[in-house]
Amino acid sequence: RREPLALINLKKKNEETGEEELASRLDHCKAKATRHIFLIRHSQYNLDGRADKDRTLTPLGREQAELTGHRLASLGLKFDQIIHSSMTRATETTEIISKHLPGVKKISTDLLREGAPIEPDPPVSHWKPEAVQYYEDGARIEAAFRNFIHRADAKQEEDSYEIFVCHANVIRYIVCRALQFPPEGWLRMSLNNGSITHLVIRPNGRVALRTLGDTGFMPPDKITRT
Repeated sequence: RREPLALINLKKKNEETGEEELASRLDHCKAKATRHIFLIRHSQYNLDGRADKDRTLTPLGREQAELTGHRLASLGLKFDQIIHSSMTRATETTEIISKHLPGVKKISTDLLREGAPIEPDPPVSHWKPEAVQYYEDGARIEAAFRNFIHRADAKQEEDSYEIFVCHANVIRYIVCRALQFPPEGWLRMSLNNGSITHLVIRPNGRVALRTLGDTGFMPPDKITRT
């Protein structure tokens, strides 16, 4: 629903100006800017925590977040905002990253919380959530994709750079959906903690994947996938 033709009512075309007015209305609805989406996986966290509040970052995880924040700052981009999952490990990762990006506003959302987006194909033996989890989490994660991953609004004049700090399952699903790949293949990708995935959304709606799960900025002994 962001294609210009979907945003105007063709039945209301002025009979006097005809095609000229239609072209003008279409041009008014066209996106002009490019959106750069940086999807960051949270850093390593305490797997023994029973509740979300107990699943805090490990000392290594905090180091990873510092490295990710330093890397993002080194890009020299004017980031517009950081949208992050409301889960503890994503929130803590965001707080550390944001120290390297002073002035960039932070927004928390439940839409980006970890979950089971869709039953993977092929299935895996080590991870089998209840079927109901796919229905509950899947609808939410799909809503996150539709809400956040789209071409720029027609009113946006300049290119934007946005950071999303969330979780491996969410990022992998979003990448598949954004590239129009079968979403059931999301589990075939693997993402390191603190990694950077860079999507570019052009004004015409086309999407390009610049990087997937990049951690080349981390020393080898700091890289984990837990």
